[in-house]
Amino acid sequence: MTPQKWTLSDIPDQDGRCAVVTGANSGIGAIAARELARAGAHVILACRDTSKGDRVAEEIRGALAGARVEVAALDLADLESVRAFVNDLAADTTGIDLLVNNAGLMAPPHRTTAQGFELQLGTNYLGHFALTGLLLDRLLSRPQPRVVTLSSNAHKLGKIDFDDLQSERGYNRWSAYNQSKLACLVFALELDRRARAAGAALRSLAAHPGYSATNLQSAAAPLTDRLIMGVANRVVAQSAEHGALPTLRAATDPELEGGTYVGPDGWHEFRGSPVVVRPLDRALDLETAERLWEVSEELTGVRFAFRETAVPWQAPSVR
Repeated sequence: MTPQKWTLSDIPDQDGRCAVVTGANSGIGAIAARELARAGAHVILACRDTSKGDRVAEEIRGALAGARVEVAALDLADLESVRAFVNDLAADTTGIDLLVNNAGLMAPPHRTTAQGFELQLGTNYLGHFALTGLLLDRLLSRPQPRVVTLSSNAHKLGKIDFDDLQSERGYNRWSAYNQSKLACLVFALELDRRARAAGAALRSLAAHPGYSATNLQSAAAPLTDRLIMGVANRVVAQSAEHGALPTLRAATDPELEGGTYVGPDGWHEFRGSPVVVRPLDRALDLETAERLWEVSEELTGVRFAFRETAVPWQAPSVR
């Protein structure tokens, strides 16, 4: 018998849970926020562009009577903004049940963050590393906290270049993107190891949307790339609605263990139904994970309250 495909109807009741979704002003983040709200969660849309976030929140309220959604300013390219977001959140929120590290950008021309980090590494990875660490107490105050960090199929092409982490010797926008998404996956798995070693209830999972048609392909890349990817969006990509399913399954499926990576089940994981997939072996290297963690703490100034002991990652069974 063919296993039943996971769908939105499989999302369990989220009433009483508070979720933070970064980059929820469009694409997969907006869809994830909507479906979490539909399931009863109180959802905080953490957005750099709060005017776009407000429009999404209004759309959700218009479609879902009684939806509990709010918008908060968060610029992951500025660690001061990350700290301000957490401080403001702490004043209004007793705890966070779910953090979805979704926001990101892909293949822009070379730029740097407010703290001087290469923009993609700083936004896609380091900003989320800092955000998660600063929210850790709020997460651990809840009985079943969960963190979902978005990676990408592009992690398979990535390499963590510790000798030139910020691409100062030479910038290739795609290599920098691949590195940032590999870093996100390494972080998600290492966070789960450290939570387990500390005996914490926190589950850390990762997800990727396959090739999904969102504004990620057009928000930052140069014109030529945008034109090529626009054609690919129409020919190859699945919809953003389908692309959001791995994130939503990772965020809500009670049977998924920490350390799970969720992606589409189709050819090369480009599209399809959300299942447990295996990361590239490079993402499982414990030495890389430990070194990246230490470097990230140094760069961001954020330290997690987990001890250093790590245990090898075991691949969950594919469903």
